[in-house]
Amino acid sequence: MKAAVIGASGYSGGELLRLLSQHPNFTSVAAIAHSQAGEKISAIHPQLLGSFAGTFASFDIQLLEEADVIFFALPHGESGKLISENWSVLQSKKIIDLGADFRLQSPELWERYYGGQHHGVWQYGLPELPGMRDGIKASSQVANPGCYATAIALSLAPFAKIKGRVNFSDVVVTAASGTTGAGRSGKINLIGSEVMSSLSAYKVGGVHQHTPEIEEAIGKVVGGPIALSFTPMLAPMPRGILASVSLSITDSSENEIREAFDSSYKDEKFVHLLPGGQWPQTNSLTGSNGVHLQVAVDDHVGRAIVIAAIDNLGKGAAGQAIQNANLLCGFDEEIGLTSVGVR
Repeated sequence: MKAAVIGASGYSGGELLRLLSQHPNFTSVAAIAHSQAGEKISAIHPQLLGSFAGTFASFDIQLLEEADVIFFALPHGESGKLISENWSVLQSKKIIDLGADFRLQSPELWERYYGGQHHGVWQYGLPELPGMRDGIKASSQVANPGCYATAIALSLAPFAKIKGRVNFSDVVVTAASGTTGAGRSGKINLIGSEVMSSLSAYKVGGVHQHTPEIEEAIGKVVGGPIALSFTPMLAPMPRGILASVSLSITDSSENEIREAFDSSYKDEKFVHLLPGGQWPQTNSLTGSNGVHLQVAVDDHVGRAIVIAAIDNLGKGAAGQAIQNANLLCGFDEEIGLTSVGVR
């Protein structure tokens, strides 16, 4: 099948091109990056030297007419506008949007956290959440989850199995991401001299855009509202997310929680609960679509704690997009992906 990437010069776009170059069932027909049009792909993404000899193209709807699958890897707010303007051609295509434009059900929450026009809701694309895989298979357009949202949602979903003893109105998350999570545009706070040897918080106080996404996704899983206090941090590393997720529990042992996680993910190829005493590390997952989880109980304060690690460009973006594309196209969802990292 033929695939096109829009926003191919960014970090997620480059990772998409890398994964597509190794995929046996997809052939890339267009790498579109309007601001980099005419530049050699390997000049912007030197890791792709030998796989992509061509140049980036400007957006032209005719380039997409022969594509079967289209990946949008654009900043939030851009894909919705572009898709609505070209829907007559795109409506027959399989589309995975890596941005947030079609994730949120609530127009009010979209306006509050993103601003601008709410373009609607597509099938949410986190296959490991209960019942979601079948919904993805039956869809043609998928909203790829956010990177933080992926790590946090997978940390919370198994608690639905013991929800009578869990307080979902008291969920506290602190998570650190590598700098690629902020995109490739030049920003003073992301240059090496600012980032090296420093860990900093940002968007503190419930204003991070992934907060409503997580609350909506997990609210469906547990059958009721959740309330999330989320503090994101910028870590001095290029890629990776490490999240600490805690919530109030009553009369639940660590073994019982481990059993809930085991039964939730025992058949999943990309999500792994680590052996007791082993803790997730971001560099174990670099370049992979894997998720590492570990659980603990703090009896002193009656809280369960989950530690999650992913590659924000893998399971947090491009890897998950390929996984969703595999499902949309009827392929084995593992094709072209691995849970084995490069350390």
